[in-house]
Amino acid sequence: MFILIYSEAAIKAQLFFITLFIVLGIYFEISLNEWIIQIFLMGFVLSIESLNTSVEKICDFVHPDFNKKIGIIKDMAAGAVSFAVISSLIILFIIYYPYIFN
Repeated sequence: MFILIYSEAAIKAQLFFITLFIVLGIYFEISLNEWIIQIFLMGFVLSIESLNTSVEKICDFVHPDFNKKIGIIKDMAAGAVSFAVISSLIILFIIYYPYIFN
């Protein structure tokens, strides 16, 4: 876990947004169920990003030179992160919409 935090810029960026949403949760006093959902989403995105990083490192180890098929594999893994982030942001928007716009 600490290797990811110290070595991966994407993890650092996601930790920034996690901190932001924790602060927002405290500020808006979201419900217990909303906290549970939010914490789950945080773990979900970080887990998928960790798997993506692992796939990229394995691909680089197996084939250090540029390879089109390896590039496709890396793009697919990155796509999984994109799906996780986008779906999480939609859910977080649904959670925070009433607090921000009411």
